[in-house]
Amino acid sequence: MGSIASATTMGAVGLIVADLNRSLAFYTGALGLHVQRRTPQQAWLGADGPTLLVLTEQPGAKPVQRGHTGLYHVAYLLPSRTDLARTLRHLIETRTVLSGASDHGVSEALYLSDPDGHGIEIFRDRPRSEWPSAGGALEMTLDPLDAAGLLQEIAGAHEAWHGMAAGTRIGHVHLHVRDIKEAETFYCTILGFDLMQRFAGQASFVSAGGYHHHLGLNVWAGVGAPPPPDDAARLHWYEILLPDADAYAEVLTRLRAANVAVDDRSGVAALYDPAGNPIRLIDTYADNARPEATGA
Repeated sequence: MGSIASATTMGAVGLIVADLNRSLAFYTGALGLHVQRRTPQQAWLGADGPTLLVLTEQPGAKPVQRGHTGLYHVAYLLPSRTDLARTLRHLIETRTVLSGASDHGVSEALYLSDPDGHGIEIFRDRPRSEWPSAGGALEMTLDPLDAAGLLQEIAGAHEAWHGMAAGTRIGHVHLHVRDIKEAETFYCTILGFDLMQRFAGQASFVSAGGYHHHLGLNVWAGVGAPPPPDDAARLHWYEILLPDADAYAEVLTRLRAANVAVDDRSGVAALYDPAGNPIRLIDTYADNARPEATGA
């Protein structure tokens, strides 16, 4: 049906949390994000740049419920390996619990969870020339992270921690879906992302412009998993940023041809994937784009 624009990227991610103050203490203290603006029930956070995360409080919300579709993790892409080393040292110094650390060949990554159980990845990319491949196809790996080697990047340097590095952006969003083939049809055939790699029929990775992945799709919550309950912490929405009006219109045309319900409001289109994951398509040059910046 057509490919999504090669300059497509990921935008902000919105999360439902149980206690806004608790979440802000974690995201500013452990992760080093900065509060850009807040209201009694919402906060907008970034890293000396655009909004990366929008937290909305739902008092009394249960922790993230397993066995449902929704967010697996949101991945923050740091500008350099040195920035990742500084982050690891900060997490060690603050005794922040990590759930994992991996070398994916294309990247090096740290994994943890926020107080509500939302998954987080913090990573740095290797140059594309170093990405592993087999038979001309991308072949991401799942190897242990060389944490000692990473920390050697900043051996002898003791500068103060100033928070998440300027230039950090959302590198990818990894989702629980209910069916891999159904998800590939939606994200590749309809939206137009390219399939980059499959893992044993359990996970697929798709991207625009030859990137290793902008979206991860897995069935680790169970094939046929239902959407998360309304009384739990959960993914509120995530953004896909289209580079111009033509790219935005092309995606909307494909969605409508496939009879996907879309609420299009002047450069911001709200919709759901087949697993119920909420998406915002953004025309980044539209006057009313980026609703997270206006509190919508």
